[in-house]
Amino acid sequence: MIKATHCILSLIAMLFMNMGNAQVNYLQESKKDFDERMHWFREAKYGMFIHFGLYSQLGGMYKGNSTKGYAEWIQSEMNIPKAAYSELINTWNPKDFNADRIVQLAKDAGMKYIVLTTKHHEGFCLWDSPYTDYDIASTPMKGRDLVRELSTACRKAGIRFGTYYSIIDWHHDSQYVDPNGKGDWGQILIKPEQKAAYIQYMKNQLKELVVKYDTDILWFDGDWVNWWDMAAGEDLYQYLRKLKPSLIINNRVAKRDQFKRDFGTPEQEHPGALLDYDWEACYTLNNSWGYKKSDNNWKSPTEVNTKLREINEKGGNLLLNIGPDADGNVPVASKDILLKAAAERKKN
Repeated sequence: MIKATHCILSLIAMLFMNMGNAQVNYLQESKKDFDERMHWFREAKYGMFIHFGLYSQLGGMYKGNSTKGYAEWIQSEMNIPKAAYSELINTWNPKDFNADRIVQLAKDAGMKYIVLTTKHHEGFCLWDSPYTDYDIASTPMKGRDLVRELSTACRKAGIRFGTYYSIIDWHHDSQYVDPNGKGDWGQILIKPEQKAAYIQYMKNQLKELVVKYDTDILWFDGDWVNWWDMAAGEDLYQYLRKLKPSLIINNRVAKRDQFKRDFGTPEQEHPGALLDYDWEACYTLNNSWGYKKSDNNWKSPTEVNTKLREINEKGGNLLLNIGPDADGNVPVASKDILLKAAAERKKN
């Protein structure tokens, strides 16, 4: 159900923002303009990924069973019905989430930017969006806005702020798991008659992230589904760059194997040679992106530094993940590894 009252985005601000760029084709950006836009990203070298959502409350456990895969994929891995999973919204209460402390941790670790999962595949939004009730305003955390809190803390500390947004949405009415298939949530289907409306829903929410929260990066995921094609991705890229020409967008906005703008995103691996485009390798600190109680297979500070060095030497950035727990706290092991790695680099 859509909220009765929609927030009013500043039309005047948007008019000024779009003046002079209505006819610009951002897919044909000049090398000079591209290099200027990407300059801070190339200089950053090291960023923090934050996977946080309803799944964090479960910690990889459901009805006494531990998921074998990533904790944030638990709805898919355990084939939890939408209605049952949605009930998590009534008990999700990460009261200890502290944006200032998280940003300070990133800064102390030597990181220059942060990317937060504002909406993962589960469809739950970490901000109060007028386009859905499946968001923080419908939880015991009503009155708080974690996207706003982290964005504000980043600006205050001189850290660039980025937002992750999944193209697929396991909660949205437009999408469904094939009843005749193998319960493949990753390859979720879309109702053809609702596709256009869902894409507009995405654009509405993404406009919020750009206009209300002034995100510097939009980090997409879920581009692998068959119904998301290059044309839809390129159209979305154009739409977002018109909203904010300086915005940096990852290659998963379209099809990652074909689309290289603005940067590539190898996951849990990195190339062994220089590439002819910008890229960023994302890694977990243990074996899961979302918080998983049973996962204590942590990387050592030395491993972190080795990856950072290898990635930077090949021209890429390292986006290293933390997964806050049910209360919103960063696991002690995550903090220790990041800070010890920073101390090790300083020493050496």
